[in-house]
Amino acid sequence: MVGGSTGAAEAGLTAALPEGAPSPRLGAVAGRIVSCRRCPRLVAYLATAHRRFPGFWCRPVPGFGDPNARLVIVGLAPGLRGANRTGRMFTGDASGAWLFRVLAETGFSPRARSEAAGDGLALADCYITAAARCAPPANKPNREELDACRPFLTEELGLLPRRRLLLALGRIGHDAVLKTMNLPLARYAFAHGARHALPDGRVLLDCYHCSRQNTNTGRLTWSMFLEVFRGARALVS
Repeated sequence: MVGGSTGAAEAGLTAALPEGAPSPRLGAVAGRIVSCRRCPRLVAYLATAHRRFPGFWCRPVPGFGDPNARLVIVGLAPGLRGANRTGRMFTGDASGAWLFRVLAETGFSPRARSEAAGDGLALADCYITAAARCAPPANKPNREELDACRPFLTEELGLLPRRRLLLALGRIGHDAVLKTMNLPLARYAFAHGARHALPDGRVLLDCYHCSRQNTNTGRLTWSMFLEVFRGARALVS
């Protein structure tokens, strides 16, 4: 996909991993994610986005965080003016502001604000990824695009050996986790605050997505969000 300068690309790849704790195998996955061109609709959409916003990242966005994380957060997809702008998951928009604030309050991030790829932020015991890696039109990836992107999530999860808790932000993230494990969706119904014991001994924890659609309408309040992450902290402590 058309995007920013070579320097921006290198910064984005570096930011897929926490500074000071490199993981070459996760870095290789990040490189394949950034160079992916599997979905024609998304390729065209991000090319158009780059023409409108030439300073934006406008490429697929890799995961970000601690390779030794016990908590793995799985979101939906990069926001057009969030991760698609900055090159880092959940960075640059209202959803990211909520997420990094709660990560700081529960001890998974040293600060409550993520500025951009390459800003030096290193998460502690937490890795952030998503079901889809390209910003989709209307923030809605289709089934074929989610299927095409899922192998990247499967690879990432396989390279996070200490993962104990998978926290899904929204139903699409929830379903993506289950599909990486070939588990039946009907057996693990999504519900805010639900905890699902998985066959491999890990736990899937559900949370409404911290999108403006949910936070502005009160479907997800700050106290509800904080409660889920306090539960996550307890589960990995």
